[in-house]
Amino acid sequence: MITVNESARDEVLNLLKDEGRPADSFVRVGVKGGGCSGLMYEMTFDHEIKEGDQSFEDKGVKIVVDRKSFLYLVGTELQFSGGLNGKGFQFHNPNANRTCGCGESFSL
Repeated sequence: MITVNESARDEVLNLLKDEGRPADSFVRVGVKGGGCSGLMYEMTFDHEIKEGDQSFEDKGVKIVVDRKSFLYLVGTELQFSGGLNGKGFQFHNPNANRTCGCGESFSL
């Protein structure tokens, strides 16, 4: 399962509303090769479920992840920081052995 904290929930819901996304929109998260640690997080808004996708809902936010990425992201919490240092979405991934300084890439 992938979860969201309260600040990430609030930001996702605000972005969906501000961007005028369809009511059936959700957050799609994934993993791709790259970054200084080997794997990078991806996050977009989408409204189409694809074959093999895993779907979760936490605190009113629907999160969808492809089957391959789910293996890397199980137990991850999506967080949002609105502070001056590091403003934006962050992934707290208990499976990551190493992360880069910016927090956008990781390795297992």
